[in-house]
Amino acid sequence: MRRRCIPFESDTLRKFPWRRRYLVGVSGGRDSVALLHWLVDLGYRRLIVCHLNHQLRGRSSQADSRFVEKLVATWNKKTAVQLDFEPASADVRVLAKRNKTSIETAAREARYSFFAGVAKRRRCQTIFLAHHADDLVETFLINLFRGAGATGLAAMREVSTRRIGDVDLTIVRPLLSVWRDEIDSYLRERRLKFREDVSNKNLAPLRNRVRHRVIPYLEKTFGRKIRQNIWRTAMITAAEENWIVSQLPVSADHDDHLSVRDSRRLPTALQRRAILKWLRAQNVSEIGFEVIERVRSLLDPGSRTAKTNLPQNRHVRRRAGKLFLE
Repeated sequence: MRRRCIPFESDTLRKFPWRRRYLVGVSGGRDSVALLHWLVDLGYRRLIVCHLNHQLRGRSSQADSRFVEKLVATWNKKTAVQLDFEPASADVRVLAKRNKTSIETAAREARYSFFAGVAKRRRCQTIFLAHHADDLVETFLINLFRGAGATGLAAMREVSTRRIGDVDLTIVRPLLSVWRDEIDSYLRERRLKFREDVSNKNLAPLRNRVRHRVIPYLEKTFGRKIRQNIWRTAMITAAEENWIVSQLPVSADHDDHLSVRDSRRLPTALQRRAILKWLRAQNVSEIGFEVIERVRSLLDPGSRTAKTNLPQNRHVRRRAGKLFLE
């Protein structure tokens, strides 16, 4: 029977009945452990715990995997819940070098590829992830500093769909309105164990610098409500972006090409979003403003250029009134 004595609130979960089966990403860290425990407390029983070992921290990464495996086994033994465990590993450093991307990008792509594989094999295409309000604020600021438009500023949403290969993965972030200190209180009150990632204190990654240096400075300068104000702006932007994306042609989702004529008819803002959506559907990563504008230039009837380069040695070519990926 579903229990309601839970401190977190999430209207998002009402769209995902607890009797159905779902994937849930669990790294072993505080956020994902809190998410898993919270979902079980809410009555979700048919969960498939997905854990990817990124092989970035040697024995610590292996210990994370053992911790999650033991956590699943313990809960299955002591409670009425029956969790499935889906582990995997990927050498992220090798992937980053091979694809000429950052460690962070390679890790993210490896995770989503893993999630999509499990989703296809288990015939379950919805996954819960533990991103929370502080993550949203950090992502918003990082994308803002990089010069992203509304699409980038709304990159983290409560519910979104990402096409990976032939899988349309529905990503649910039910903790996106919950702050890190609330998660800490939840773990502390329930005496839940988790794995501490010491790399979170390393200031080399940009996200950690934003978390430990930039945001505290902004709070000191503008006031303590700065995080809540940024969070609110990000949520408003996401809602508006969802509406804009709903106006795009369906072909931007699934076709292996874009019609030049149909794309030309769209306003500039929708052209950019259609190109972004199409490139993402083709699993193109690191899509920035300059990449989108180069592809958009191929729509110009007066342009003599019929080809433009993409990251990772890929190309977009205009041929017979269509844009193709090569």
